[in-house]
Amino acid sequence: MPYVDRQNRICGFLDIEENESSGKFQRRYFILDTLLGSLVWYMDNPQNLPIGADCVGSLKLTYISKVRGLLNFFIKIFFINAGMRKFFLQANDQQDLVDWVNALNNATKITVPKSYDAQQNVENQKAVLDILLPKKQVSYRTDIIGGVPIITQTQEGGEGQEVSEQELLRKSHSQLPYFLGRPTQDQTIIKSGYCVKQGAVMKNWKRRYFLLEENSMSYFKSDLEKEPLRIIPLKEVHKVQECKQSDIMMRDNLFEIVTTSRTFYIQADSPEEMHSWIKAVSGAIVAQRGPGRSAATVRNQPPAPLP
Repeated sequence: MPYVDRQNRICGFLDIEENESSGKFQRRYFILDTLLGSLVWYMDNPQNLPIGADCVGSLKLTYISKVRGLLNFFIKIFFINAGMRKFFLQANDQQDLVDWVNALNNATKITVPKSYDAQQNVENQKAVLDILLPKKQVSYRTDIIGGVPIITQTQEGGEGQEVSEQELLRKSHSQLPYFLGRPTQDQTIIKSGYCVKQGAVMKNWKRRYFLLEENSMSYFKSDLEKEPLRIIPLKEVHKVQECKQSDIMMRDNLFEIVTTSRTFYIQADSPEEMHSWIKAVSGAIVAQRGPGRSAATVRNQPPAPLP
């Protein structure tokens, strides 16, 4: 969900169709700056990019004439009308969509009616389907009736070849990189998602895909990778908490995982995500060791006597 950064700007990740009518969505980091009157997006959080890195897109708020979400809980897409262009964006979930639409409408002072115009919503959904769905091959038959040519659309193929629009949407979504799921794991996946972590040697920040399971937390280059860059056994974790050095390190939503050999500094995309990760990791540790037993308690406990 979008959050407010230290400069009082609304920030967060969205997927945007950068090339109009391409049907290809790219994940970008958006900043809504009402003081500068602009919406800009970057390849990643600017804190993770080289100093002076330019944005990959921008939009003046004064150019925006309409911001509206679609009445479809499946695709979670909203659009921005700006001049002669309609920008389609996809949120992480329904609440994320509502928050961004409200934030943009408040920033541009656009009043959205409580009840959507049905015809307008149908047209918007057709536009989305044109983006996401492959073009159907349509054939026509021409008949001469009473000396007047009558063109009629014909349907090729049997009933077995017909596919519902919802099924096509599912297939098109499965082709997007951020919808691709990981292979089935032996352990239960408790939580997964992208965060930014600090390197051990160079101290640079890189975006990684994290996977929390029953006994370990691992991270990968991306959600498409099968082999993790590192596995952190939960039995080695002393504590997980919000980082007290976030101001010094100039990082929002920063938490730390303290292990026997190293402290991992990890930045989430929003405060809600940060607290969600802390709660999930802490819960996994408690589930593994039992309630009321800290890492130090388990480590220092004498071995059970031999029978």
